[in-house]
Amino acid sequence: MSADNKTDMAWTQFDEAVSFLGLDPDLAEFLRRPVREFIFTVPVRMDDGRTQIMQGYRIQHNDARGPCSGGFRWHRDESLTGGRVMAAWNTWRAALMDLPLGGASGGLIFDSKKLSETEKERAVRGWIRAIAPELGGHRDVVTPDLYTTPQIMAWMMDEFETLTGRAHPAVITGKPLVLGGTQGHNDALARGGVLEVREACKALNLDATTCSYAIQGFGQAGQHTALLHPEILGGGKLIAVSDSSSGIVCSEGLDPKAVVDYKRRHGKVSGFPGASPISNEDLLELNVDILYPAALEGVITSINAEQINARIICELATGTTTPEADTILNVKGVYVIPDFLASAGGSIVSYFEQVQGHINYYWLRDDVNQRLDARISAALQEVRGVAQSRNVPLRFAALLLAISRVAEAVRLRGWV
Repeated sequence: MSADNKTDMAWTQFDEAVSFLGLDPDLAEFLRRPVREFIFTVPVRMDDGRTQIMQGYRIQHNDARGPCSGGFRWHRDESLTGGRVMAAWNTWRAALMDLPLGGASGGLIFDSKKLSETEKERAVRGWIRAIAPELGGHRDVVTPDLYTTPQIMAWMMDEFETLTGRAHPAVITGKPLVLGGTQGHNDALARGGVLEVREACKALNLDATTCSYAIQGFGQAGQHTALLHPEILGGGKLIAVSDSSSGIVCSEGLDPKAVVDYKRRHGKVSGFPGASPISNEDLLELNVDILYPAALEGVITSINAEQINARIICELATGTTTPEADTILNVKGVYVIPDFLASAGGSIVSYFEQVQGHINYYWLRDDVNQRLDARISAALQEVRGVAQSRNVPLRFAALLLAISRVAEAVRLRGWV
């Protein structure tokens, strides 16, 4: 999905929610705009001695509820337009989970795959040097996102601490455990989504132990989902998975651990023994109980929504479903767990890491998972309550709840 289409979709949904809530036009306009934007140049010395000029940016959308927090994204197609949308989505996600945070997003507009490890290190350290005065555990926290790794987050924290001359473990999350990272961060996004599927099965009176499921997108989130689904739900049959180049399907069921191991060894799922090939498009239309779109934006549209057969869709990828498709799925009675609710596990556990960094005390994995479960369950219960009382779909209910919370904070501060 292009940045323009992503923007149109995000602000169409926002405008509908604002109208429904009856917000003052001035307040609505304030909520639409980022409170601060930073654009800067990052010169990076390459291994061959030349200097590559990269464009960096950081967008702080809203900090009425607390310090901003959001990912570092690293891709040649990154843009300020897309960054504004991601920052706003991070604001709504934090408010929906009732976290004392606002939303931010930033990164480098460059293809990280073209860089060596030493070039990556120089680039992210340069990015931190450029934006350091605007970062901090009580100001703006950088979290992992597109094409980041624990090593990259470690370089960021080290550069920030070198500049400030003090330890600041709360300013960067997604770090290695030995540098103040938190247990449970690696699988947090997937765990949050599966926990919400568990609650959805309860609401629909489905026996989760016998439900079939398919995963479109078999990166880290998809792989963790495959493993966590039977663990959290007590069973289930994995029917199909796909990655960027191929897909596999087996009506008798796939062994999640075996498929994950095959993907990690071969870099793809095609060729997995005992499975047949399937395209990403056909996977979406399989007759399964639960569908996890965990790859690209805009994969469910008005063109294929009528052919979707899943009872539950858990949107682990951002912007999975277009507004037109949303209407069709709602009429069909499909239970859609919307993206900024389904993918909130990563944001929650990043917040937990920030908190642990502030107090210099780190929780055990069970503590993290239990706290995540409690946050996710409470949020989904609140969203369902709004959906029932307002007679609206879950996505719209989630947006209503999130925007109203941010609007209240803005009003109480007297900003608008």
